[in-house]
Amino acid sequence: MIIRTPMAATAEGPVAAMYDSDIAEDGFVFAHTQAMAVNPEAYAAFEALVHAVVPSIGVRVYEAATLGAARAIGSPHCLLAHGRRAVRIGQVDEAGLAAFGEGDDSAFDPAEQAVIRYAERLSREPEAMTDADSQRLRDAGFSDRQLVDITLAAAARNYFSRALQALAVPVDPMPGLSVAVTEALTGGTAARRTDGSAPPADR
Repeated sequence: MIIRTPMAATAEGPVAAMYDSDIAEDGFVFAHTQAMAVNPEAYAAFEALVHAVVPSIGVRVYEAATLGAARAIGSPHCLLAHGRRAVRIGQVDEAGLAAFGEGDDSAFDPAEQAVIRYAERLSREPEAMTDADSQRLRDAGFSDRQLVDITLAAAARNYFSRALQALAVPVDPMPGLSVAVTEALTGGTAARRTDGSAPPADR
């Protein structure tokens, strides 16, 4: 990553808030947070979009859309962050998350599996999508508003994940995820922290 990011020691305002959130949660500032801190207003706009779609679909469906898109894109940053979130909210256990990383969605309920498949198709070949794709979500019980918000959640993940990849943002290990799960999600691409140390991971 060649961009120069704000220093934690001199961070102020929204940037300081972004950094403080990471430190309070995990004890260090993630590389992806540092990259997004170059334009904190854009990051706030992304967060506002997320907050606009989650109320209609709920956190579990949001995470399913996010994970489906992240897997299709091959985004280690988002697979790790949202994989950990899915475990923490009880959506899947670590074994189910590792299986997801290897292409097995069976740990998710049927409606969530439909969302994962939809998000993957949106991320890989949106130009080929038709009403038949949306119909599969409708058949899974989702309303018009939910169809739109699932689509926005997956599309937003494409925006965020692809920006991180384009900037070659380093991938930090995710504290709280085992090495085995991390490798299943990323194929071993999670790097050491930019200061040379590795955050603790449950083993």
